[in-house]
Amino acid sequence: MNREDFNMLNKDIIYLDNGATSLKPYILSESISDYYNNYSANAHRGDYDISLKVDMMYENTRELVKNFIGAEDSSQIVFTNNVTDSLNKIVFGYFKNYLKKGDEVLITKAEHASNVLPWFELSEDIGIKVNYIKLDEHLKVTIDNVKQAITPNTKVISLAHITNVVGDIRPIKEIIEIAHKNNIKVVVDGAQSVPHMHVDVTDLDADFLAFSAHKMCGPTGLGVLYIKKDLINDIKPIILGGGMNASFEFDGSREYKEMPYLLEAGTPNIADVIGFGSVLNYLSKIGMKKIEEYERDLRNYAIEKFKKIPNIIIYNETSESSIITFNIKDIFAQDLAIYLNKYNICVRAGNHCAKILKDELGIKNTCRISFYFYNTKEEIDKLTDVLSNPNIKDEIII
Repeated sequence: MNREDFNMLNKDIIYLDNGATSLKPYILSESISDYYNNYSANAHRGDYDISLKVDMMYENTRELVKNFIGAEDSSQIVFTNNVTDSLNKIVFGYFKNYLKKGDEVLITKAEHASNVLPWFELSEDIGIKVNYIKLDEHLKVTIDNVKQAITPNTKVISLAHITNVVGDIRPIKEIIEIAHKNNIKVVVDGAQSVPHMHVDVTDLDADFLAFSAHKMCGPTGLGVLYIKKDLINDIKPIILGGGMNASFEFDGSREYKEMPYLLEAGTPNIADVIGFGSVLNYLSKIGMKKIEEYERDLRNYAIEKFKKIPNIIIYNETSESSIITFNIKDIFAQDLAIYLNKYNICVRAGNHCAKILKDELGIKNTCRISFYFYNTKEEIDKLTDVLSNPNIKDEIII
């Protein structure tokens, strides 16, 4: 689907590492180049025509993000560096002031480091407790396990909508409903969901949502933080400087701007924000539901092909997303990835920044493939053929 829009696909590669970052369509570089070549002024600082154009294009992207995820108002949309930056802004800009010693945060052992380490730090800082929702035999989160994990001290549930190793799609809407009935805030890591499916934050009733542009055909170094409307005045900036203040005086008195500018200190990532706007229009034209359906068909096809490969171990056969995690028996994951690279097949190998998942998975390192809408069944056939090589172990040893 739409393969002609990606220069990288003119090369002799099969790119199956979209969970790490996606390929970029021509429209992104064209939009960024247009900014740098034709109206490269700063944002929110000038009173001349090209600066005002920058303001318009920058804020237009914020409006596009708002519509893309179903937010109520553009003031709820903050541009950040990435999901990691967004989650840190949430943890240290809001929950550090909201939580107190003894309060409990629930995560799982399948979470990405960005949704684990900030909570560990906050635990040391103010004495909160980090506990875990149990995963079932398929490494998934169930509603029953969520209910069993909640205690009178639970104040936050922070989960990936889709995990980056297991690839399970969590029942986030139902989890949020249960949480809110118990006065629990919910943080949603949307890094692997927003690029691949229609996500409506108002329908979900999420308190916070974070996602990155680079995993959805956008530029690197740009993230989005969504904040529920009734919480936007309670979050404090953790980075201060130009752009986020209205005034300050020698005696220390100061006045800060309202959201979302409060959390966007310094010159913003203007070119990439504008470029991301063109990508959002591009994805909307394709249709997120169409992308989700196409990827589901690819996954089902791949699973059936994989099950015929000798000695393969599939760790998430029953998951629903475009992520498949596997190993070949008695072959180290990184060695397998290097072997696949000989055939110009790009996959991810390692622990995928989910280092405590090994407690549940039973192994530290795995190979991971992750599809996007420009992948094909023909690419899956090629991957399957290479993995089915009866001499694969000998070739890796050599």
